[in-house]
Amino acid sequence: MNAPGLSGNPGRSAGSADPSSSSSGGGGGKRKRKNNMSSGTVPNAAPSGGSNDVGLEEPKKMTREDWRKKKELEEQRKLGNAPAEVDEEGKDINPHIPQYISSVPWYIDPSKRPTLKHQRPQPEKQKKYSTSGEWYKRGVKEHSVATRYRKGACENCGALTHSKKDCMERPRKIGARYTGMNIAPDEHVQPQLTFDYDGKRDRWNGYNPEEHMKIVEEYAKVDLAKRTLKAQKLQEELASGKLEQVERDHNSEDEDEDKYADDIDMPGQNFDSKRRITVRNLRIREDIAKYLRNLDPNSAYYDPKTRAMRENPYANTGKNPDEVGYAGDNFVRYTGDTISMAQTQLFAWEAYDKGSEVHLQADPTKLELLYKSFKVKKEDFKAQQKESILEKYGGQEHLDAPPAELLLAQTEDYVEYSRHGTVIKGQEKAVACSKYEEDVKINNHTSIWGSYWKEGKWGYKCCHSFVKYSYCTGEAGKEIANAEASLLQEQPREEEHMTKPKTLMEIHQEKQKEKKKKKHKKSSNSDSEGEEKKKQEKLKKALNAEEARLLHAKELMQMDERKRPYNSIYDSREPTEEEMEAYRMKRQRPDDPMASFLGQ
Repeated sequence: MNAPGLSGNPGRSAGSADPSSSSSGGGGGKRKRKNNMSSGTVPNAAPSGGSNDVGLEEPKKMTREDWRKKKELEEQRKLGNAPAEVDEEGKDINPHIPQYISSVPWYIDPSKRPTLKHQRPQPEKQKKYSTSGEWYKRGVKEHSVATRYRKGACENCGALTHSKKDCMERPRKIGARYTGMNIAPDEHVQPQLTFDYDGKRDRWNGYNPEEHMKIVEEYAKVDLAKRTLKAQKLQEELASGKLEQVERDHNSEDEDEDKYADDIDMPGQNFDSKRRITVRNLRIREDIAKYLRNLDPNSAYYDPKTRAMRENPYANTGKNPDEVGYAGDNFVRYTGDTISMAQTQLFAWEAYDKGSEVHLQADPTKLELLYKSFKVKKEDFKAQQKESILEKYGGQEHLDAPPAELLLAQTEDYVEYSRHGTVIKGQEKAVACSKYEEDVKINNHTSIWGSYWKEGKWGYKCCHSFVKYSYCTGEAGKEIANAEASLLQEQPREEEHMTKPKTLMEIHQEKQKEKKKKKHKKSSNSDSEGEEKKKQEKLKKALNAEEARLLHAKELMQMDERKRPYNSIYDSREPTEEEMEAYRMKRQRPDDPMASFLGQ
């Protein structure tokens, strides 16, 4: 417990009063006493530690001048005019840090200077991590048994990795220290490694660079084996006489260099569909950049990301695109050997994909000869294929057809039409006619033959006449035809009335015959008649259902597809025989010439 009169700031003494506190007047004594109470210790106060703590003494009193100098120094340090205070480790202390943070209390150690060490992480409390060089043991031989006891090993089993009290083996009657026999192998103990964030994500931690030398040596052995094999082949060819003297003097190292040089692809020229690697925007340094061809900001747009300028930069300058060196990425030249060059380049890419080592820039002569032979073989193959198909199936007469201008009646004549369809300029196109005469009306008829149909007969619609090449009678003919039709319907009725009356004997015999027939057919036809009636009723129901289905399907087809209900057209049930019969009866065939008359 502090002595009476001590305040919360022990760094001040009783005599160090604030200069601002001294003032003239009657109240000066009270203010001075108050500042003495708040500034530090009270005069003649005993140390708080007692007589045993000799080193803990209260700080000396500061005079008013010392206090003023201290305050001025602090202000100068805050303004940056004076050097900052240094702690015991030689580090600068920020002058804006409060005194109660930087200074050490006097009752702990008054000899210590102001420091911030107690504010920093303490090393004994920090978590220790493994260094980057530490890693798990590799290549340790397990189950290696010692032949004699080693100093410092377990007295019970003889292993070096633990002591006797930690031994997990059965206690022996006489330990391995005294017998020197059956010494247990050392345990394979791996170190417990703890890594920080970067150490856990270090890909090369624990990698031994000497392991890479094994790969280098392996490739060197393979290269040596290839060279020896090549030398053996050359020796065999020399012995057989296949190789000429000029080829004998050729250096094998130059061959390897040429082989490796052929494998290197020129930028922007080779395209491998498997690797999908193509460099198409590399340019020669002597070329002019696209954005420097026309400095007008309103000219063609240049995309810096893709290095593309699609439009012609000289579009507004009046230059011909065929004369300028660059006319935009969308401009393609079709003059000179541009097309053949592109075809050759395409053939080189396709041949490279199929395994042929050809290159347009590296060996253009070889590529040109190969491309010519390929075209000749391709034409020969097409001709042979065509001949074989014609021999097998025939049809040579169809290949010798007249030109398309004659077949399709298409010419290059210019004809200009108005908005109403009349010809303004040029000759009107002739209407294609058939070999039969059309719209030819004879014998005063106003309609052609076949415009009228009734009861399986064709005729003229204007007079309802069924006689071809007859003279038209107009409305009178229609009336006569209708009268004849009514007469034909009345004739059967008159015939029924005109028949002779039967005698009573004939009527009685007919009744007896009908009774006999009914007796014989009653048993057999009773069931069939009932089934027929049921079938007729089912068929009527099926016809009504089919008509309803057709109306519903028509409504659905007129409806918008997005508003049509789901699975509205499909039915998972198998149709019955009556429904199939109704469908056949109601079905309309588009190829039927009388389809338009079925609804009448």
